[in-house]
Amino acid sequence: MAKFRQQKIDEEIKRELCSILPMLKDPRFDGVLMSVVSVIVTKDLKYAKVYISAFTDDDKKKEVLKGLNSSSGFIRKEISSRTKLRYTPELNFVIDDSIEYGSHINQIINKLNGEQ
Repeated sequence: MAKFRQQKIDEEIKRELCSILPMLKDPRFDGVLMSVVSVIVTKDLKYAKVYISAFTDDDKKKEVLKGLNSSSGFIRKEISSRTKLRYTPELNFVIDDSIEYGSHINQIINKLNGEQ
């Protein structure tokens, strides 16, 4: 039963993050398409690891990550005001390259199928 509650909290925070991220006004985010891949909250609800996918080059990804970590206090405050959780978790942003990796693997498979 506790695992189900934790999954609901993960999805709730993910949904709120998806609506908060476009509101951020930071020059480091200009022209960058970001999406929240997943959120994993610890069992005590104190910390959350947020996996972000940013579609840009590697140098710009590092800048996006710095911008997200610097605005984590504002994001946490917004999540706190929008949800009814006793504790609002401290957010730790991580760049997730799984979408790009999957696209790369798909290109390799298509190339191999086209050659045969």
